[in-house]
Amino acid sequence: MTTDTPARLLQLLSLLQTPREWPGGELADRLGVSRRTVRRDIERLRDLGYPVQATMGSDGGYRLVAGKAMPPLVLDDEEAVAIAVGLRAGAGHALEGVDEASVRALAKLEQVLPGRLRHRVSVLQAATTPLTSGDGATIAPETLTAMASTVAGHERLRFSYRAADGTESRRLTEPHRLVSTGRRWYLVAYDLDRADWRTFRVDRVSDPFATGARFAPRELPTGSAAEFLRRSMNRAHESYEVVVTFAAPAATVAARLPHWMGAPEPLDEGSCRLRATVSGPKDWTAVRLAMMGHAFTVQEPPELAEAARALGARLTDAAGAAGEASP
Repeated sequence: MTTDTPARLLQLLSLLQTPREWPGGELADRLGVSRRTVRRDIERLRDLGYPVQATMGSDGGYRLVAGKAMPPLVLDDEEAVAIAVGLRAGAGHALEGVDEASVRALAKLEQVLPGRLRHRVSVLQAATTPLTSGDGATIAPETLTAMASTVAGHERLRFSYRAADGTESRRLTEPHRLVSTGRRWYLVAYDLDRADWRTFRVDRVSDPFATGARFAPRELPTGSAAEFLRRSMNRAHESYEVVVTFAAPAATVAARLPHWMGAPEPLDEGSCRLRATVSGPKDWTAVRLAMMGHAFTVQEPPELAEAARALGARLTDAAGAAGEASP
């Protein structure tokens, strides 16, 4: 019998968070209390804001339903480990669609995980190799969670950074936001030593250290961290206008198009045109367009059209060589 009321309420809440209806008698047996105590505990949960719904009759019982706000979750050991492993795998490989919200969730979960569960998560993570898409470098989830915690707490962050040319430096920053491009994670932060805003590729960061020093958030020069990153990347690489026609409906192309490329305009039911400003090597842009999985024609610039032709020739040669090698 659970005589400690807070502990009993947590146990009751854990049971109710299982998606089913619980008869009052079954709850009483599970908790080792009377049905009257169960009814009182249900009222206590309602007073705390948990939307517990009751149904009358011989088959009636209690069920936790959706409310106006999400109440705290009570997870058992297996559930906590499963969620932590899933978040770590997604965050560490910067999967498309996994953004800063999942990193914040991982930071909160790992902060309260008991030592025994944290060890299980680490063992599982080390023993598994997820099959992921893209060529982004993998990142230690601990690096992301450390950064997410300093972003949320407005706490200065110190770390080692390796630049594109291999130069190593120590940075003291006021972290503003983590941004995922689908292939990579970036930190947008104010660099105190350089007295200016900077973007840092997270896979080049090592030894992140939360200093404990709080700061008042500064206002970004642009409206959002994503826009600041886009402009920063455009300054770092040559930008050019792209005009491409796809032999597929606009909605179909838009579903697979990276958000930073914008949206295609429909030409008719079966084709559309994309106008976008991109940066970086034209070979990579040609590969990214080919990965869309639809026939396309490059109108502009001529250099991108040539890169697409060269890519097609290399793929054709590779396919021919593979055919000749087959028995």
